[in-house]
Amino acid sequence: MVYPGVMDLRRYHRDHRWSWEPSHALVAVPIALIVIVTVVDILAPPEVHLGPFLVAAPAVTASFAGPRMTAFIGALAVLAQAVVAMVRTSLTDLNHSFQIIALILISLFVTFFAHLRERHERELTRLRSVAEAAQRVVLRPIPHRIGPLRIASVYLAAEAEAQIGGDLYAATRTASGTRLIIGDVRGKGLEAIGDAALLLGAFRGAAHRQADLPALMTYLEGTVSSDLDDPAADGEESEDRGESFITAAVLDVPDTESVLHLISCGHPPPLLLRGGRATALEVRRPAPPLGLTSFAESAFAVETFAFAPGDVVLLYTDGVIEARDRSGTFYPLGERLTSWPDQGADTLLGHLCTDLLAHVGGFLGDDAAMVAIERL
Repeated sequence: MVYPGVMDLRRYHRDHRWSWEPSHALVAVPIALIVIVTVVDILAPPEVHLGPFLVAAPAVTASFAGPRMTAFIGALAVLAQAVVAMVRTSLTDLNHSFQIIALILISLFVTFFAHLRERHERELTRLRSVAEAAQRVVLRPIPHRIGPLRIASVYLAAEAEAQIGGDLYAATRTASGTRLIIGDVRGKGLEAIGDAALLLGAFRGAAHRQADLPALMTYLEGTVSSDLDDPAADGEESEDRGESFITAAVLDVPDTESVLHLISCGHPPPLLLRGGRATALEVRRPAPPLGLTSFAESAFAVETFAFAPGDVVLLYTDGVIEARDRSGTFYPLGERLTSWPDQGADTLLGHLCTDLLAHVGGFLGDDAAMVAIERL
């Protein structure tokens, strides 16, 4: 099951901020302002002029409504100013004439501002739809059930309008079990998304064909390194690419054995939940991150850990453990997991997402991906 992590984050933002969507209640505010100013201005002494306050009505409307509604409120304010002029003196009175002209000009200005804001919102909507399409293509949903495993996954984007960044995860079936990968691309932006898509494509294409994990990792390393060394990138861009790498953890979970095989390439260790305790699956011989073969010899050593029925393994990226609250305290992942003992993959990830967003106040500093694997 794929939890709608990005939407969870957006929903959190919506629930904790003022909604500026157009509504009848909001439109009533500038209309009420026009009525009050008009009545008070008519009843005020001759030397008191409240007409300039009418400009607030279209200005306020432009902050939440479109250009048509803003223009309507502006016209209503001009009409109110004309009524005041006729009641108090006349339309040809110099003071009232200048007030009406100024009100017309300001109404035109804020109407144009409302048009620009509405166009910007349409552009954001189109960008959001493109991001959602990219997420469906690059970060495909992991099936809720694969062999003897129940799996839940979530992606929380740091940017409110983003759907996917440099974090990645995937799962695929082999003849004897299930293989999963979780990773984190160094950097942000489209370049990180491209690297994530490259690694995910290589994993999906080779995970079921390679006989063992070291062979699979060698293939993934070669794919990432060849892309990073692409001579088509030159100058300053190539220097930045030379510093790119991907931390990753790849698991092989056999169907008939209560174990899992793990290779970690500089990635945070998975956490095994068993009997109300969270144990880090630390490998003794971690490999360097993918893409750093020019700096270190890659020796992909497989390490095996017990993974019995009822156990849950949590895979995550550093956006989870590096999330800070307002005081700068890191998110205590291990401590939180032990506070929800004997939870299945679905329930555990649901609690974890809610608690993580509450810890950071709804705004993550970095993308975060999590995959919970439960052996049935």
